[in-house]
Amino acid sequence: MSRSRIMLMAGEASGDTLAMELIEAMRAEKGELDAFGAGGIQMKKAGVDVAIDLTEHAVVGIWEAIRNYGKFKRFFNRLLNLAMEKQPDAIICIDNPGFNLRFVRAIRERSSKTDWRPKIIYYISPQLWAWHESRVHQIERDVDLLLSIFPFEKEWYSKRAPGLPVEFVGHPLCDRYPDMDFRDPQEISKPPKLLLLPGSRAKEVGRHLGVMVDAAKRVNATPLIVLPNNSLVAQAKLHVPEISDWDIRVGGLPEALAGSDLAIASSGTVTLECAWFRVPTVVLYKTSWITYFLGKLFLKVNHIAMPNLLAGCEVFPEYIQRDASAENLAREADRFIHDSTRREQLHSQLGKIADSLGGKGAAGRASKAVWRLVNDSIRI
Repeated sequence: MSRSRIMLMAGEASGDTLAMELIEAMRAEKGELDAFGAGGIQMKKAGVDVAIDLTEHAVVGIWEAIRNYGKFKRFFNRLLNLAMEKQPDAIICIDNPGFNLRFVRAIRERSSKTDWRPKIIYYISPQLWAWHESRVHQIERDVDLLLSIFPFEKEWYSKRAPGLPVEFVGHPLCDRYPDMDFRDPQEISKPPKLLLLPGSRAKEVGRHLGVMVDAAKRVNATPLIVLPNNSLVAQAKLHVPEISDWDIRVGGLPEALAGSDLAIASSGTVTLECAWFRVPTVVLYKTSWITYFLGKLFLKVNHIAMPNLLAGCEVFPEYIQRDASAENLAREADRFIHDSTRREQLHSQLGKIADSLGGKGAAGRASKAVWRLVNDSIRI
């Protein structure tokens, strides 16, 4: 029997890691398989033949995507042709809906003119519950299985797309950092340790780091900056030269979170990691004014940080655009430092959020769901 052939499509660093974890779980369950597609360094380490490293070109925002349209169109066509050439048994799209939803639509259109009928799996639901809900009908039409990492999404889809199979597999954080020992929220270092997380993309670092540094200088705390790669460290020092003698680390986020008393973080996946480690966090986000204006028009949620969305209230204070000032960020950081009762309440809230994420075994559950679908299609 020939080995299964799987195409993976990841466009950001978080999706790259998720794809790596999934492919390793799939191999552990069924043995070797041929994997190829778009991703980054983590997928390469897992033995995936990465044709294009999309993680190096990740952008956030409508205006930013429009400005890079020509480049992404070239990538899109290369990957579409690659899929048609290799005709995998399944295509697994991880997040990145602006690119991936168009890709699966193109795959359905192209493959309909051939005998090839791939199974299409979407891992991490596009945040349709936040905006652009109308895309749910395309997903119901084009996707064979949606793997959800948040507990509320299965019910959300069942009401709007009853024909779409959705499985809540749990959040990968439960596997990455199991059996954690958390510090007593009543205790705090002297001076407190302040973690700065400006983002994983060049634009985010450019927009966020300066105001974060200004805020850190207003707080009586020892700052630490963590960035995902050396390229962003070089850019950070170019944008804010005064941090050249600060403590800046490449990677090692779990260790940094475990040793920090509080954080100031860019909105994104990292805010859920802050929640998992029970680190009081002030969240900010700055984007282009065009993207911000469109977001104000179309967003249907009251919060941008995932811990706040899961809690249904603001457990982490959020500041967006001009409200993300050094004064506001520093004031909230000071409140976390000096208010032990608030830290105690927050610790309890973050524990409830963590408990809702499904427990250990997320990658394994996702793997089993994918293999069930692939094996059924092969038998047919």
